[in-house]
Amino acid sequence: MNSSYHRRVPVLGELGSVTSRQVSISTSTSIMIPLGSTEQHGPHLPLDTDTRIATSVTRAVAQRLDWLVAPAIAYGASGEHQSFPGTISIGTEALATLLIEYGRSATCWAQRLVFVNGHGGNIAALIRAVSLLRSEGRDAGWCPCSSAAGDAHAGHAETSVLLHVAPADVLTDRLLAGNQAPLAELLPLMRRGGVAAVSETGVLGDPTTATAAEGRRIFTEMVDDCVHRVARWAPGSDGMLR
Repeated sequence: MNSSYHRRVPVLGELGSVTSRQVSISTSTSIMIPLGSTEQHGPHLPLDTDTRIATSVTRAVAQRLDWLVAPAIAYGASGEHQSFPGTISIGTEALATLLIEYGRSATCWAQRLVFVNGHGGNIAALIRAVSLLRSEGRDAGWCPCSSAAGDAHAGHAETSVLLHVAPADVLTDRLLAGNQAPLAELLPLMRRGGVAAVSETGVLGDPTTATAAEGRRIFTEMVDDCVHRVARWAPGSDGMLR
């Protein structure tokens, strides 16, 4: 076998861009899977915002820890956004089943796998799926794209991060403040009528205050937090890395 082939074997990289043979002889056989959604994010952000954030965070973490990055899972449990055009939700049951079968298949060859979650609505499915995978003896975990930045949806935090990772796709001439009440106050209405019951635009928070600099800070916080969780590898009873 010639040496040029060996030079093409990745130490880290995108799982979808390598061959089965390259994976089999790579030193990196642990994978990170971005998990997002396809759902409304107000009049100014793309439908794949959660997936973009999860993918960007995953790539940054994988580069620091020498893991492979799998193609993103771009559909999740987004029923609360179903009143808005463009939203495609597969629901908690289907998502949990998808993650379970994904994990069972991937751990036939991967040493470890971690789902990097960019959408809060996916958490119930993640807990169910990863807890089951771990009970079957599979080395799986999940971590959130977490930050101390506080608004709930398509507001200051998410808009800032998109201005950092994909500025050309933020429609800055359509920024409108949404319902800024605490999420705990909104949940009773949202449980009955979804996000549309509390926000005509689908925005929970204030995107008008977003900046790329703030997005860089939030993004770095997300990456550092995920790096710490994955490097420490201490899954809780719910499968989330602590």
